[in-house]
Amino acid sequence: METDDTPLGGEIIDAIKAAGVRHVAALPDIVTSGGILRPLSEDPDIRLIRLCKEDEGVSICAGLSYCEKRAVLLMQQTGLMDSLNSVRATGVEYGLPICMVVGLLGKEPDRPASESENYGVRIIEPVLDAMGIDRIGIETSSDVALLAPAIDRAYAESRPLVALIGRRIER
Repeated sequence: METDDTPLGGEIIDAIKAAGVRHVAALPDIVTSGGILRPLSEDPDIRLIRLCKEDEGVSICAGLSYCEKRAVLLMQQTGLMDSLNSVRATGVEYGLPICMVVGLLGKEPDRPASESENYGVRIIEPVLDAMGIDRIGIETSSDVALLAPAIDRAYAESRPLVALIGRRIER
């Protein structure tokens, strides 16, 4: 698997903004905190909503969608797994655009998530597939270009999206 050592944080933030997102609900995540969460906390164009639990973020993002405001939920895959029932009910069954940027804690940079030694990383894609949740993977700068159109599609089709961040993001 090709890897890119370019810091992606600024590019991901720019892509989120390009998709019209102005609210980010987040929990600290070792994969994305340094390069995405910290800069977002200082960005005057983004309202950062700090969460105690991931399923709170699902509800907040759903509520904002009813107000025609775009939001992204930033977390790691352990939190995604913890909040799957909320994602199922709110995003899948009610058909709401819950857009999630998910850091894959423990994913090795030299292989796809499906081949990870880490069970929690390895099962993410099959779980999302079983639930019919759209996903994209972000490993390199060229992958970031997929994010804004994927968010636009999630809002146009009113369905959930997960962007899987496969490597530590630096500033």
